[in-house]
Amino acid sequence: MFQLDIRSRKPIYEQLVNKLKELIMQEVYQADEQLPSVRMLAQELTINPNTIQKAYNELEHQGYIYSIPGKGKFVAPKTETINDEKVKKMKQEIIKLITEALYLGINKDELVSLINDAEQSLKGGDLHDRD
Repeated sequence: MFQLDIRSRKPIYEQLVNKLKELIMQEVYQADEQLPSVRMLAQELTINPNTIQKAYNELEHQGYIYSIPGKGKFVAPKTETINDEKVKKMKQEIIKLITEALYLGINKDELVSLINDAEQSLKGGDLHDRD
């Protein structure tokens, strides 16, 4: 399915949350599709089931997934109210990042290019290194 970096400073559950969000946004997991069980994913990734559960709880808190008792975890359909809140917050964060990037010397063309790369990534295209 995917790999986690056990040497990373980022906690494993955060890596898992980010990877699952990426798969949901890229529509690898469709709305109302069941996610792997905690036990199965823990076994596949060879990590503690509590770590998987913590990641699933975070995703549920953020509105990306929902639970059905006795059935499992499922990808939440996109909802306008949740998305509106997230979009508003994200726009504020993007403005902060763009301001910092401009201050550090990244020009507008480079920023536009990064946006194009992100859009291509969302559509499943290959990215080329820019470093």
